[in-house]
Parts: sequence; C-alpha cells; structure tokens
Amino acid sequence: MVLYFTSNVVTPSAVVYMGKDKFENEDLIKHGLEQDVWFHVDKLSSAHVYLRLTPDMTWDNIPQPLLDDLAQLVKANSIEGNKKNNLTIIYTPWANLKKSGDMDVGQVSFKKNNLVKRVHVAERINDVVNRLNKTKVERFPDLAQEKADYERNQRRAVKQKESERVQDEYKKVQDLKKKAADRGYASIFEDEEMMKGSSNYRNMDHDGDAEAFEDDFM
Repeated sequence: MVLYFTSNVVTPSAVVYMGKDKFENEDLIKHGLEQDVWFHVDKLSSAHVYLRLTPDMTWDNIPQPLLDDLAQLVKANSIEGNKKNNLTIIYTPWANLKKSGDMDVGQVSFKKNNLVKRVHVAERINDVVNRLNKTKVERFPDLAQEKADYERNQRRAVKQKESERVQDEYKKVQDLKKKAADRGYASIFEDEEMMKGSSNYRNMDHDGDAEAFEDDFM
C-alpha cells in the first residue's frame, strides 16, 4: 500500500507519496520516476517521502511553501523525529539514490553527495500536518507497471520530438532550394534585360540583320 497526499500550496497541486513500511520503501526505491524527489529525516529513522515534481519544477527550485509541507510531513512520520525540535530534512532526486546488496531493507545511500540538499525544521506545525493528512488516500498501485508506462511514454515523446525536428529541417531545406531556384530564374531574366539594354542587342532586335551586327566587329 502507498499513501498519497496532496499539497495545495502550489498551483497546480503537488502529489506527495510514501510507503507504509520499510518493505514498501524498497519498491518505491526500485520503481521511482525521474521526476521524483526523495525526502527523509537526517540521521534518524523516518518514512521515505517522495514529491512528484510538476512540469514547471526542478528538484533544486522547489517553492519554499512546498518544501515546508514536505519537511513537516517527513517529521510527523518519524517516531523519534516527531518528538524533537530543530531537525534537518534531507532531499535528493530519486535518480541519485544508491542501493547495494549489502544494505538493510529500506536503507539507501547517494551516488553524489553534492546532490543532497537540506531544509531546517524548527518544530512541528500541526496545522500543516493536519491539512496534509486530510488529503491522504491509500492505494495499491502496480509500481512496476506505472514505471514501464512512464518510460514508454517518455520514449514516445522523444521520438515525436525527433520526428518534428527532422520534418522542420526538411522544410527548411526545401525552402532554401526554392529560394535558390527563384534566384536562378531571376538572374536569367536580369541578364536578358541587360542584353536588351545594349545598343548591339537593339540592332539585332529591331533590324533583324545579324550580318550587319557581325560587320561592326570586322
């Protein structure tokens, strides 16, 4: 079972989720998405809480009100951390989580420590926690299928974008060819007008005597 929450401090609303226990956390670690950000109490046991970024967000520009919501939810779901003030909540992109075979169930590390940020929580704010808990929904998603669907849609989007790029390039080439052809035809007409403007061309055109024209150069 996965617990889902909704934070309405941003528009559009943000989806937040977490596993019920450490075994479900293993599935969340395995089947996370590129747009997920992982949150946890620093140096204490707590729930693994994930934020699914909205399209206009990146993991390092999460609005402060939303960070505060995540921090309060993580603190509230830490048995020891919920009783303490002045906690530090750490967060990092899901893709930066590192899981090796010698780690305990639900335990993770990081691939790059410089991709870990921190947010300070002075104390629990019940109004925030209660607001988020009112949005809680329990679901039993097929996380593996969700991930497969997401990756398939991502590949399809990349192919579509590449197809549009190729079509755009083809159109540009065709436009350039047409402009080049138009310039070629225009130059032919310009050359003919220049010839018509010369005295010798006029003699040929009006007298119709090519031999007289040639005599001028004899």
